[in-house]
Amino acid sequence: MSDKGTSPNTPSPAGTATGARKVLRTLGWIVGLPLALLLTGTLLLGIALAMAYPNLPEINSLVDYRPKLPMRVISSDGVMLGEYGEERRSYLPIEQIPKVMQDAVLAIEDARFYEHGGIDYKGILRAAVENLRDSRSQGASTITMQVARNFYLSTEKTFTRKIYEILLSLKIESQLSKRKILEVYMNQIFLGQRAYGFAAASEIYFGKPLKDITVAEAAMLAGLPKAPSAYNPIRNRKRATVRQRYILERMVENGFITEAQRDEALAQELSYPSPRGSDIHAEYAVEAARQLIFAQYGEEAYTRGLTVELSLDAGEQMQAYRALRRGLLNYEQRRAYRGPIGFVELPVTDTGLDVRIAEALEDHPDYDDVRAAIVTVASPRKVSAMLQNGETITISGAGLKLAASALGEQAPPAQRVRRGAIIRVMKSGSAGDWSIVSQPEVEGAFVALDPRTGHIRAMVGGFDYAKNKFNHVTQAWRQPGSSFKPFVYSAALEKGFSPATVINDAPLFFDAGTTGSQPWEPKNYDGQFDGPMSMRRALAKSKNMVSIRILKSIGPSYAQQWVTKFGFEADKHPAYLTMALGAGSVTPMEMADAYAVFANSGMRVDPVLITRITDARGQVLAQARVPAAHDERLRVIPERNAFMTNSLLQEITRSGTAASAQARLKRPDLYGKTGTTNDSQDAWFTGFSASRVAVVWIGYDKPRSLGARETGGGLALPVWIDYMSHALRGAPVVEYTPPDGVTQVGGEWYYTENAQGGGVRSLGLDEGQPRTGEEERKGILDLFRSDESGASAPQ
Repeated sequence: MSDKGTSPNTPSPAGTATGARKVLRTLGWIVGLPLALLLTGTLLLGIALAMAYPNLPEINSLVDYRPKLPMRVISSDGVMLGEYGEERRSYLPIEQIPKVMQDAVLAIEDARFYEHGGIDYKGILRAAVENLRDSRSQGASTITMQVARNFYLSTEKTFTRKIYEILLSLKIESQLSKRKILEVYMNQIFLGQRAYGFAAASEIYFGKPLKDITVAEAAMLAGLPKAPSAYNPIRNRKRATVRQRYILERMVENGFITEAQRDEALAQELSYPSPRGSDIHAEYAVEAARQLIFAQYGEEAYTRGLTVELSLDAGEQMQAYRALRRGLLNYEQRRAYRGPIGFVELPVTDTGLDVRIAEALEDHPDYDDVRAAIVTVASPRKVSAMLQNGETITISGAGLKLAASALGEQAPPAQRVRRGAIIRVMKSGSAGDWSIVSQPEVEGAFVALDPRTGHIRAMVGGFDYAKNKFNHVTQAWRQPGSSFKPFVYSAALEKGFSPATVINDAPLFFDAGTTGSQPWEPKNYDGQFDGPMSMRRALAKSKNMVSIRILKSIGPSYAQQWVTKFGFEADKHPAYLTMALGAGSVTPMEMADAYAVFANSGMRVDPVLITRITDARGQVLAQARVPAAHDERLRVIPERNAFMTNSLLQEITRSGTAASAQARLKRPDLYGKTGTTNDSQDAWFTGFSASRVAVVWIGYDKPRSLGARETGGGLALPVWIDYMSHALRGAPVVEYTPPDGVTQVGGEWYYTENAQGGGVRSLGLDEGQPRTGEEERKGILDLFRSDESGASAPQ
């Protein structure tokens, strides 16, 4: 009988059932628990979303997007002169953003932008897969999510912030069109170099408007949002180029460009010039405008996107800038070399030399083309020096002429050019050789305006804004010297004087009883006294004795009131005889305003710097009024007075102290007056044509002599001629037409009522009272008219 018992390795039916239940339970836990957790999580997430969504911030700032836009200052011909505001931004509607720029951004940031509803689920899945394959993190943020984050959320990487980012993206997509979202993004995103938005970035990186962007440039800019500092092509061109190439490939993959366009873009050599207008030196005028705008708008001036248009002409501004600098540097070259501006200890070897020099020169910025350098090797025949950018320059030959005395062993230690000396250098001559120059100490001012409209066409407030921000055009109160005499002569015309009046150029002495203080014995500039001469000739030769006699005759109080018609302040010109020599106080702007009255035939128009202000939408907020031609309401002196004075001023540029003006510019329609104050502390030239008035002043901030032989004619006039050669190029010759009330007799002009023997015929010939009448008409006038071609004074 066999034993048919169950084998211990054979499961019983009951055991099998039990095992199956265990497996099912295990599978249930494996599958069910995560599913339950997922369902629970989804339910909880839904509850969280439902609770969070109503608490999301309103997106009115996106619906009515108003970015912080800087204040921009432009010239009358549209050149950018300056920008104020923390954010450099140019806002462009999406219609004005080139398609190639939009495509480059979409290719790298959100290729499916127009397909998803704010959250790109396919993109998230793709990024997850890529993150498993590559340790480098792949982002999945859409453009909408970036807008939500940049406007409303912090940068912390938390789960809660990501939830809000998703919810905000959905809300934004529900209220804004796709094109509006892209417009906001492309104008708001930070792109380095203080640039916000691609329009500003194009100007800053490539010096061109966004509408002119190429495929290669668009791809380069599109690489900036990821990390503006890391992919800045100016700071790290190699890294930026790698990303640019990747973006070009992405543009091909997405069908935005062809392979041929990609190859053409890869072959393009990108350049990074300075932004447009950055080489136009108008800092003083721009700062003056900024102060005016800030006074009106406050801090909003820097965020409202104001465009401030100035009356400056960019070409004339740069000509004025160069002319004044050239004049001041030429003056410095005639003075003794003052030595280095400092010294620094340099390492014995070249190791770390460039770093040490760069650090030391941080405190000595360049003044445009006047560069700072540190000497590394010095000898009487050759000097080597290094600029802050690490460039080594060599100076020899004529470039050492000014500093020759500082290169020898006998030079005082504080003035010797040796290793470690900080010097100023600049390129000179047609070959562009380097020269050692003095650190400029002398200052100057230049202002030019159109007398018919008051529009200021050029303003240079000093040698260099980086060196001295004090605007000498508007802030420097200086003695005008002989350049003030025409206003005294103008007053005399109303008292019966004429250009033919004979006045004695003889010594004068005023005792203490007359002056009320100390005795005064004025002198002519050249120390000579030429005796009786016509008033015309006296002004041409800038005779001080004649001016004093004229002022004494008409009365200082009368002259004081007369000059206020030109905009001068009476209290700045006390009613003393010294007024005849320009002992009062004026600014260069005041002088330009005053001479413009003569140039405008007796009518005064207030100077204008800001011609128009518009907001970010192009709406005009303010606009300067252009005066109508021949508006008699603007008249401050009779037209015939202006004509007669202009006749005198024309003689100065023909045969007087400014004769080189007509000689060099080859045109007769030039008028003006030189001015040199006591001890040559101030040098002036103020002159004009019918369309331009220009004033040049040169002097030291702390008044001291410019030099015994330095005059307005030698210092200031060449600057004026330099500018006028540009401003009047191609302009027709325009001389003033004789108005009613003047008559020409014997080649000289008179007021009609004085033409036949009336008015003042002579003054000071016997130091008695002024003579009138016909008795002096014959003989004396003929005698002194023959002197019209006399040599000009040096003033």
